[in-house]
Amino acid sequence: MSTTKKIAGAALAAALGVTTLSACGKAEDASQAGGDAPKSTTVTLVSHDSFNVTEAVLKEFEQQSGYTVKVLKSGDAGAALNQEILTKGSPRGDVFFGVDNTLLSRALDNGIFTPYEAKGLDQVKPEFQLDKEHRVTPVDSGDICVNYDKAYFAEKKLAPPQTLDDLVKPEYKNLLVTENAATSSPGLGFLLASVGKYGDGEASGGGWKDWWSKLQANGVEVVDGWEQAYNERFSGSAGGRKAKADRPLVVSYASSPPVEVLYGEPQPAEAPTGVATGTCFRQIEFAGLLKGAGNEAGGKALLDFLISKKFQEDMPLQMFVNPVTKDALLPELFTKHGVVVDKPENVAPETIAKNREQWVKAWTSLVVK
Repeated sequence: MSTTKKIAGAALAAALGVTTLSACGKAEDASQAGGDAPKSTTVTLVSHDSFNVTEAVLKEFEQQSGYTVKVLKSGDAGAALNQEILTKGSPRGDVFFGVDNTLLSRALDNGIFTPYEAKGLDQVKPEFQLDKEHRVTPVDSGDICVNYDKAYFAEKKLAPPQTLDDLVKPEYKNLLVTENAATSSPGLGFLLASVGKYGDGEASGGGWKDWWSKLQANGVEVVDGWEQAYNERFSGSAGGRKAKADRPLVVSYASSPPVEVLYGEPQPAEAPTGVATGTCFRQIEFAGLLKGAGNEAGGKALLDFLISKKFQEDMPLQMFVNPVTKDALLPELFTKHGVVVDKPENVAPETIAKNREQWVKAWTSLVVK
């Protein structure tokens, strides 16, 4: 049930005719360049399909550490995590990257990680450190948010929505497309945003279900995944404009506007899309040392690297996410065309783990039917 925000960034780049770099390919090249190195000098990172790093940054780590990095990509985040749970104790690699806060409790409850306090963890912002036992290390964050088509709202002389409350107002009827919470990571994140904002509603009689009933009555469209929502139904994206899409609101990511600028042809002076900052759910992504790792020392060195200033500053334009360390600077593309989400909605990982299945089932009955 999950690809992360980086999948969407890569898919957006592809939709705009750009081929993103493959960390897996670079890792394989690095391994070949190392010749017949002993196995103990290879450290394997198991990841979802969207891990990416600049070749020069990866090579610098390899030269400094003496380890050759092999990246084993394993589908989306949920599928990759499932494989590690099934191979618990005999992992396919040394470090797992890609479990986010929607799946974190499942990973921790299954005991697939060995605790390790990474060097440089003191530079990671406290709000991202969700595991006091250091079984996982925070690596990146990103916000799932409603994006809007600036041109549409300017033409209609209508202020774009900014909050979840706004989305159920009559002036935004039939404008929003979102992804299925049962099949899509951003779809699930948007559901969790409503849970974080409105709660279950037992005390007040309202809650997230009541809000979704109003949203459905206001004409929300639900599609299977981000690719269809953003590149086929959203009028503000490059793909949507080609497809003559008619939905000027879409559930995507806060990093989508900078990506639209980065891969625009010609590159626009201003992002064609904006972000409704009062609609967001924050995803935090982690890496951990796998229990039974064949190269534990190499795994620890790799975890240190993932929160190093070099990697953290390389990450935004490679995976379209935000750094989690205090000393990492964002690229100008993000500072100029991105937004800062000051108060995203959050739901505790253990609460998500306990309720995710029933929330999705209830949402499906209510919205998809």
